[in-house]
Amino acid sequence: MSSLFTAPDGLPRCGWSASAPDFLRYHDEEWGYPVGDDIRLFEKVCLESFQSGLSWRTILDKRENFRAAFAGFDYNEVAKFGAADVERLLQDKGIIRHRGKIEAVINNAACARELVAETGSLAAFFWSFEPKPEDLPEPQTTSTSPESVALSKALKKRGWKFVGPTTAFAFMQAMGLINDHARGCICREKAATAREAFAVPQMKPAA
Repeated sequence: MSSLFTAPDGLPRCGWSASAPDFLRYHDEEWGYPVGDDIRLFEKVCLESFQSGLSWRTILDKRENFRAAFAGFDYNEVAKFGAADVERLLQDKGIIRHRGKIEAVINNAACARELVAETGSLAAFFWSFEPKPEDLPEPQTTSTSPESVALSKALKKRGWKFVGPTTAFAFMQAMGLINDHARGCICREKAATAREAFAVPQMKPAA
């Protein structure tokens, strides 16, 4: 949905941010702003995988519960989780109790450790898939892109799970690799300014 709505402060925002009470704050303070922190990036990949087939509102409402359940999404810690942790998490009513997705987070944590050893950081790897400005689609008109397809393939090649092209695209939107704020939304220019000031992490040289 690319339409705008007028927020309580009288200024225009992306239309989707009016659809739930917590969405406006998430839209204004997080969505579309560049992120270079590995823990936040890993968290977002995991939460987007949990969202598959569900609404973001469901995930956002449970985000703090997810953080508590998955050691703050510190992938070094989550990679140590075993079968007992899976069973524990399946009993946790505060999160989405989906065995496949829970196991995917643990699997992906181990893959994240390997990826950091390979590239230097998750941020360096993910930001290498940022599309060129001229390749960006009109805001909020698509749910995948060539870059999200490429990112999905690269992750799956390295053993990651529940990281399809649509999940990868949603991740890229949220983490600022794509500025998908609607034209006219007051946050579109703010996100663009933040991106200009953001230093893209670089991958370490190949050994």
